[in-house]
Amino acid sequence: MKFKALIVEDEKLSRDFLSNMVREYCPQLELVAVASDVEEALQRISAHSPQLIFLDIEMQTGTGFDVLQRASHHNFHVIFTTAFDHYAIQAIKFSAVDYLLKPINVDELETAVGKAVKQMEGPVPDNRLEVLLKNLNRQTGEDFCISLSTSEGVDFIPLSGIIRLEAKGPYTIFYLKDGRQIMVSKNLKEYETSLQEHGFFRIHNSNMINLKDVKRWVRTDGGYAVMSDGAMVAISPKKKDEFMALMTKRTV
Repeated sequence: MKFKALIVEDEKLSRDFLSNMVREYCPQLELVAVASDVEEALQRISAHSPQLIFLDIEMQTGTGFDVLQRASHHNFHVIFTTAFDHYAIQAIKFSAVDYLLKPINVDELETAVGKAVKQMEGPVPDNRLEVLLKNLNRQTGEDFCISLSTSEGVDFIPLSGIIRLEAKGPYTIFYLKDGRQIMVSKNLKEYETSLQEHGFFRIHNSNMINLKDVKRWVRTDGGYAVMSDGAMVAISPKKKDEFMALMTKRTV
């Protein structure tokens, strides 16, 4: 069984290049159409009902997000393609929607398509696009949601619902305010850059905490933070000054 694919790309050379790569390296896919702008993309989605869309983020007539906003349904998976590693990448990462940076690498293409095929073959409905659109359209002060994939499915968690993260080898455990613990097969480093912009702090090599959930911090016994769930998280000596500066700033 092959999955129907659509390429949305406004630059002809890039469009032809990706088309050739998909035909040569992605035998799981049948490339049913290409589109060069937002309107054409919407027409192709309606006409062909693709299951996977390679979607350029920035086009002359609009963005890939415009396509998603205006599409009548989201019964498809998306792999974004972009030359801009800063353009809405944070929202995309939080939603766990895949993306490829141009120029597209064959290995990265095969990996992204392999993940998409696995998701399309799975029994669990995929709400990543809805979460992405919610993150993109959030009001000032409104929470980001983060998508956490596990062996059982996908959980969508508001950042304010996360107390702390703990590294367990190649895995990360999320400790939530509702008492749940969610283990994902990504290491803590993959979340550090994105979350630190939203009030999280890598307090120790094995732990990252939500600063808003620190109930008290103790200087004795090497230093540790007491979290809202009662956990006592050690403060790395290398991080102590930075942590105390952040906590002092929070109380001013």
